[in-house]
Amino acid sequence: MRAVVFAYHNVGVRCLQVLLARGVEIALVVTHQDNPAETIWFESVAALCAEHGIPVTTPDDPASPALLDQVRAIAPDVIFSFYYRHMLPVPLLALARLGAFNLHGSLLPKYRGRVPINWAVLHGEQSTGATLHEMAAKPDAGAIVAQTSVPILPDDTAYEVFGKVVVAAEKTLWDVLPDMLAGRIPRLPNDISQGSYFGGRTPADGQIDWQQPAQQVYNLHRAVAPPYPGAWTILDGVTYVIGKARLSAQTFPDLAPGLAVVDNRVLGICGDARALAISTLLVDGVPLTPAQLQQNMSGKTN
Repeated sequence: MRAVVFAYHNVGVRCLQVLLARGVEIALVVTHQDNPAETIWFESVAALCAEHGIPVTTPDDPASPALLDQVRAIAPDVIFSFYYRHMLPVPLLALARLGAFNLHGSLLPKYRGRVPINWAVLHGEQSTGATLHEMAAKPDAGAIVAQTSVPILPDDTAYEVFGKVVVAAEKTLWDVLPDMLAGRIPRLPNDISQGSYFGGRTPADGQIDWQQPAQQVYNLHRAVAPPYPGAWTILDGVTYVIGKARLSAQTFPDLAPGLAVVDNRVLGICGDARALAISTLLVDGVPLTPAQLQQNMSGKTN
């Protein structure tokens, strides 16, 4: 089997390693140049390809005629996409003899679209997973080839869930590749009318509304906790970012929603009088002690 692979991030690295282990010929890898404005906390697809002598290209647009011609000349049996960040055009997908397949970080048809792990944590889901599916004109809408589920524990952050999904992606691809190599490619229904679609998120979406119930605020923290930009709040012109927190078992009916210091502990009081016990609160990336926050808040209100 000859493959052209579009790949980025940890899922890209691990799934490329699965293809190599299963004996797939990787004729070309298309990846992204790292954005210097982005925190790069994940593994490098380009570095893996350099280690194995795999040709790499980094076009700005996967719909470019030059890339289309390059893939056409390779005449791949399959095209794979592993956490590549752009939609692939239909004329490109049509160049793969056996089909084009994407690895998506959710249990399709739920959480189609962008950053599915973050959305799943934000909505308090108890499970998610990885789905290998056929690519189509609509995002994450093609037939399902295989999927693997993982649990989301009550205190898991999106980063921790992402680690589980990387393993699920590896297992999904590993288990189904023998059938794919033999030309037996499962194609199960992917009824998008029974699922959900979500767009991308920006750091601005991490702003905390302290009037919300504590569980909702905690889910936001978990969904965007570092290495993502973090849940944040502004107090007297200073932006505070939650680094680490847990739901408190106590209630604080006499305190107004917002940041507070109680018994030398930093709390985030929520609209239902429950709170987040904040163990790491950051200002410009630097942890703040409860005493420092108390000093900043002295004589001031949220």
